[in-house]
Amino acid sequence: MTLSVELLPESTLRDVIGLLVRLIESVGALIIFIGAIWAFIQFVRAGGRGRVAGFNRIRLSLGRFLVLGLEFQLAGDVLRTAVAPSFTEIGQLAAIAAIRTALNYFLGREIAQERAEIEHPDAPLQHSAKDLPA
Repeated sequence: MTLSVELLPESTLRDVIGLLVRLIESVGALIIFIGAIWAFIQFVRAGGRGRVAGFNRIRLSLGRFLVLGLEFQLAGDVLRTAVAPSFTEIGQLAAIAAIRTALNYFLGREIAQERAEIEHPDAPLQHSAKDLPA
């Protein structure tokens, strides 16, 4: 004897999840948009005075907005495949997750580097092998 309790039909569940995905992705896009506007306003206020520390602070803040927005976008992608995903959807999620994770990794690394430069402006910069003259 099989006992099956269906709280919501699959079609209704897909509709609800579709609405949640759009909401989460919209929040991610809004975070990125707000960050870009904020960074632009800060840049205009700085007046292009060429102060590296001020410019780095603006980039650091914008990077934080980008990372947070991308995390929301990834959450929406994961949620999209929550109900009976096809192999195509799983493959697309894997590709999207890999790209967004790589973006987040490199943004996070750059944010850490910018933060270190701001906190210790006199410390020598660490260069990778590609930055060294041939």
